[in-house]
Amino acid sequence: MQAPASVDWDAVRRRCLREARRHVGDGAEDVVQEALLRAWRHWDACSTPDAPLPWLLAITRREAWRWHTRASRRPQPCDPGDEALDAPADRDGWTGDESTMERLSVAAALAELGSEERRLIGLRYGEDLTQEEIAKRLALPEGTVKVRLHRLRARLRRRLET
Repeated sequence: MQAPASVDWDAVRRRCLREARRHVGDGAEDVVQEALLRAWRHWDACSTPDAPLPWLLAITRREAWRWHTRASRRPQPCDPGDEALDAPADRDGWTGDESTMERLSVAAALAELGSEERRLIGLRYGEDLTQEEIAKRLALPEGTVKVRLHRLRARLRRRLET
């Protein structure tokens, strides 16, 4: 199935860009480009093709998660001449940009998970598998996968809010 011509792609892109900026800051353009490309390729998976915005925003959030995961794997150089080190500290003592701090928080939260939990998160958000596909791959009931993912997201959310 092809994307309907009635979709206002400029408006969709602007809304997805706002969503991506909430999650990744400066990497938002890349996230939206990847998200919309993924949506275009898998348009037949959209259950509401006449109102695709919620589906597209979910893809954008998953792509932002991938972006954070990739960013946490890249080595972060520590150069004494780095502009962030020369920047004046704000009232909390933080000198870097907000998105860097968020990426570090996400990486730290993921590092606290057990290997099976990281695998489950990786299958869902890294490989973009559905809960049904994860259940088949791990030979688990789909309900178990749903519950575990729900609990993991809640734990990560609590961890990231502190």
